[in-house]
Amino acid sequence: MTALALWCLLSSNLDSLLHAVEERYNHAQSLRLTFTESYKARKHADQVESGVLTLRKPGRMRWEYSAPAGKLFVSDGKDVYLYLPEANRVEHSKFKETDDLRAPLAFLLGKLNFYKEFRKFDLRAESGSQWVGATPNSDNLPYSRVEFLITPDARIAKLRVIGQDESVMDFSFEQEKLNVALDVKLFSFQVPVGAELVEGDR
Repeated sequence: MTALALWCLLSSNLDSLLHAVEERYNHAQSLRLTFTESYKARKHADQVESGVLTLRKPGRMRWEYSAPAGKLFVSDGKDVYLYLPEANRVEHSKFKETDDLRAPLAFLLGKLNFYKEFRKFDLRAESGSQWVGATPNSDNLPYSRVEFLITPDARIAKLRVIGQDESVMDFSFEQEKLNVALDVKLFSFQVPVGAELVEGDR
């Protein structure tokens, strides 16, 4: 097979794969799954956390942690709140301004369009699934690369987000349920009594 023929084959496979993922998530109004999250960064001890992630159109997300218990990350699509129970502190920022690496997942329940959001795609196989790597179209984001592990049924099973500071956040997703009934109040955050509220840059 010539290099050109191989490139055409890979390009066709990539197009089909991305289209299938877009079809799966763009037709969903809500999503719930369990997650395991690990974070690696220079001069920081590795962290592994887990819990339940809930998403609802448009752009709402709730990360409810069981480890560490009580930790909570909530966005209503406009504002982001991170509650750290051990410090009894809430960090608040605007969604568009947050540098939190959980934020990229919001596009799963927006209008998912890989070619609008990303460029420079690459593809590699792993145990019957496919890793898709991509560079964001915008350079003004806190992350420089995103990698998706896509299963044969077009589910995103793993996600890796590489920060501009070379930090790496890995997510593994299981027990995915689409179009579950969700109360919009899940995405409204109330600052716990006595908690310190820290405002991000405006």
